[in-house]
Amino acid sequence: MNKILQLFDEEYVLAMFRRKLLPLYPAFSKIEKIKIIPYKKLIWATTYHVVVGYHVYLSGGNQDSTKILVVCSAHSDEPRENVFEAMHYLWEHKLNQGDIDIPHPLFYSEYFRGTFYRGLHGENLLHYIKNKDYEEVKKLLRLAASLFAKLHQLPAGTAANFNPMNSRIKTVIPGADTILKEMSARYDGKFDKPLKKMYEYFISQEESFLARELNLSLIHGDAHTENLIKTGENRIGLIDFTDFCLGDFARDLGTFLQQLEYKVIVKNGDRQIAAELKDIFLTAYLDAAGLKLDADLERRIELYYNWTAIRTSAFLFLKHDSDPDKAELLFNQVKINLNIA
Repeated sequence: MNKILQLFDEEYVLAMFRRKLLPLYPAFSKIEKIKIIPYKKLIWATTYHVVVGYHVYLSGGNQDSTKILVVCSAHSDEPRENVFEAMHYLWEHKLNQGDIDIPHPLFYSEYFRGTFYRGLHGENLLHYIKNKDYEEVKKLLRLAASLFAKLHQLPAGTAANFNPMNSRIKTVIPGADTILKEMSARYDGKFDKPLKKMYEYFISQEESFLARELNLSLIHGDAHTENLIKTGENRIGLIDFTDFCLGDFARDLGTFLQQLEYKVIVKNGDRQIAAELKDIFLTAYLDAAGLKLDADLERRIELYYNWTAIRTSAFLFLKHDSDPDKAELLFNQVKINLNIA
């Protein structure tokens, strides 16, 4: 039996939480019960990738009974200790203050290769995009811009590089070689030549920028609409710290702008509102960070915008229920952007 299945066994988890979780909440004397919520459950013979939520009911002591949400992110081949360390770093440097919420790290399990943390309550930004609640989207974008500006200004020494492989396009996983190989096999080499040119351009451009010894920032590395949560009125939360690393802050901007535009167009078909929302976010970020959009920063944002578009395109091409038509639209747009025949 795959050991990860124990995280879906109520009796096992309850016993584990009484040992490891309850001491972290000394105001309570017992855990009454738990409710298991499987968010992601990819389990094979010996490997796995799971995200599990637990409603934990605490009681006793001097406090009224209360329910908390605990989440575990675990991966057999990619230990999630870096996720625990990244969250701990953000708490240590007080990013979780004011109008920003960050999940609270609880403990790391080497046995499960998983991090346990207090989850955030609320709907993500994509939820409001799907519902065309653009007034709420605009509020959240301004909050997100301020959040990213504060994140990018945190101390960023080598100790803050929680995922070194993710710091460069040439080393990020899955990388160019993997994507080229899988695309070639699946589509009989149809996209090989332009895709190779794209990745050569992305890597050479990033290496050129970074060779100038830009001050690297702590970046989220996966700045998507699903990873920003409305946690309350005029409050925003950030989740998913797997890709946290040191990099060019323009990467978070380019990635987020591409994903924001893509989700608005795909879900609602509204290019005009997509352009308006992108402008709101970028303007708010520049104001919060005290920056101006000069030609150099614009080129760097465009680099990561196009790179993210190709990663999204490759995902659509290669996923189990692939969508080649939608993928090729994105692919061809990047060809136009980069002037690749």
